[in-house]
Amino acid sequence: MLSLLLLLLLLPGSPAAPGMEDAAFPHLGESSQPLPWACPPRCSCPRADMVDCDGRDLRVFPNNITRAAQHLSLQNNQLQELPYNELSRLSDLRTLNLHNNLISSEGLPDEAFESLTQLQHIYVAHNKLSVAPQFLPRSLRVADLAANQVTEIFPLTFGEKPALRSVYLHNNQLSNAGLPADAFHGSEAVTTLSLSNNQLSYLPPSLPPSLERLHLQNNLIAKVPRGALSRQTHLRELYLQHNQLTDSGLDATTFSKLHRLEYLDLSHNQLAAVPAGLPRTLAVLHLGRNRIRQVEADRLRGARGLRYLLLQHNSLGAAGLPAGVLRPLRGLHTLHVYGNGLERVPLALPRRLRSLVLPHNRVAVLGARDLTSTPGLAELNLAYNRLASARVHRRAFRALRALRSLDLTGNQLTRLPSGLPIGLHTLRLQRNQLRALEPEPLAGLDQLRELSLAHNRLRVGDIGPGTWHELQALQVLDLSHNELSFVPPDLPAALEELHLQSNRISHVGPEAFLSTPGLRALFLRANRLHMTSIAPEAFLGLLHLHVVDTTGNPEQVLVQLPPTAPRRPRAWGP
Repeated sequence: MLSLLLLLLLLPGSPAAPGMEDAAFPHLGESSQPLPWACPPRCSCPRADMVDCDGRDLRVFPNNITRAAQHLSLQNNQLQELPYNELSRLSDLRTLNLHNNLISSEGLPDEAFESLTQLQHIYVAHNKLSVAPQFLPRSLRVADLAANQVTEIFPLTFGEKPALRSVYLHNNQLSNAGLPADAFHGSEAVTTLSLSNNQLSYLPPSLPPSLERLHLQNNLIAKVPRGALSRQTHLRELYLQHNQLTDSGLDATTFSKLHRLEYLDLSHNQLAAVPAGLPRTLAVLHLGRNRIRQVEADRLRGARGLRYLLLQHNSLGAAGLPAGVLRPLRGLHTLHVYGNGLERVPLALPRRLRSLVLPHNRVAVLGARDLTSTPGLAELNLAYNRLASARVHRRAFRALRALRSLDLTGNQLTRLPSGLPIGLHTLRLQRNQLRALEPEPLAGLDQLRELSLAHNRLRVGDIGPGTWHELQALQVLDLSHNELSFVPPDLPAALEELHLQSNRISHVGPEAFLSTPGLRALFLRANRLHMTSIAPEAFLGLLHLHVVDTTGNPEQVLVQLPPTAPRRPRAWGP
């Protein structure tokens, strides 16, 4: 119903919005006056040319639909067949929506659409078709046959349709044998074709040359025949992920003539090398979850416009990204190489790189000059590597003046790194081996907003005086899963969210939060608190506090919020 009403509002002569005073617009729900046109029982007809039978549990095609109908919605019913004699009367029909019924190919006569010479949009997705209709009207613009059981289409299903723009055939059972070579002959305006989630073993030949978006993911494609994409010079997006492509299934000409290609997804295949012949226009190249061992410079030389290169979960080892191999990609914005076997940060990366994502590698050393080639880096993720404090040079981060986010989670650091960029907004150091905090490494970080130190070995006595002094903008502090016995003193004044869960805190004194008047959320669950462990005065002055989590302690903890603090949501007990 909603989709049909939206369509109504877009039609010429439609009111600007429901509820506007317009004598020609029938207000749904008003039954005092009969409609001036016939309407099938259990359906609604907001206009003389529109019939909406969406979700009415119909088992039989309505037999008294007006001949003037241009838009008919029968989706979400239990129809099993379309009677030719009823459908053939509706020669003015523009839109036919049969989505989500039980219609089989046997229930769809070959001649069903012969008289629908004005039909522009047909939606038969989520039915039980085993073959496509042999004939669809020449006037068609959009055809959706997705999520059926289609094994075969015919020359005139989509062929000879000069106005056809979009064809959706995903989630069927199509093999190459079920696609005739002339499937789109005479349909030279198709811009979107979805054949994903089928059983194709190679890229179909004779695709429309007008294609701009081609979805072929989740098939069995092992080969792109030579010349199969030579005519698709308008193609901008090509999705080939989750197939069985190997290096031998591609050649240097496969993509070379796609002079407008911007997005290419080849992830989840069996490629051992970056494909050759990539076009200069390519902006996004997704090669994740292949078997690539090394990136060769000549393979990327043509793709100088690349902005996003995704190489996660391949087999890149110590020599997988040779120094300077990516330097020609001057516009590269993001490089993802997580889940490989790199032992160092790749050297001589493009100077304009903004995001470097390297978690789950084997990086054990961070030298003084390893990051000097990327002064514009805003995000650096080195989580879950093998970095120890002794092997992180004190000047490793000095060149990164634009850095806003640094993730060193899951390494082997025993102390905070030195020389952190003063512009940092987010610093993640959870799951290391930190035993002490000193003020010097955090000095100057007056723009830091989020600091995570969870899952370390910190004790209150090992947090040096003045550690928090310069963190004037800090809003979120995570000290959970450490060895704290009480709330650390002199916390930053701007703090809004404090995580202290899973420590050894047994008492919260009356002055614990004097330095944090803006605190909104406090997490104290899974500590050693008892019923009266929190001093009644502890939350005085915390006018914004609305979450206090004390679940998982030995006893239910009494929490007394200040009288002016919001009472919803309430503080929690076990």
